[in-house]
Amino acid sequence: MKITEKGPTVAPPAIPGPAGRVAAEAANWPGVLARAHWHLYHPTQVDGADFYVGTEELGHVHLDGEAHIAMTRAMRDAALAAGIGHPAPWRGYEGWLHLPIRTEADADAALSLFRDNYARLTDMMKNAS
Repeated sequence: MKITEKGPTVAPPAIPGPAGRVAAEAANWPGVLARAHWHLYHPTQVDGADFYVGTEELGHVHLDGEAHIAMTRAMRDAALAAGIGHPAPWRGYEGWLHLPIRTEADADAALSLFRDNYARLTDMMKNAS
């Protein structure tokens, strides 16, 4: 989703476990805005951390440790072919990958995908200017 559709900008919460390492690292990349991720069905409840490059969503990590990564369909399909994550179940989110982060290996896989998407978005922004 576009940042303008996401509700108020509030500092992201601390996320426990290996997913917290993913959130902390992504939040510190140059040009990334980290903010609270609001619960889809309870928009006054924080449900994780969102990460944006400009107005484009890099992805988010939920408090339960599930990462949702916004990528191209080709990037998502490559991850799925490698046995990483599962596709988003919603229409209109065909490029999104869902990845539960339960172990350090899951965190490494998620960080790799977030990094690839970060590179894509920062390149896209450079080429737009």
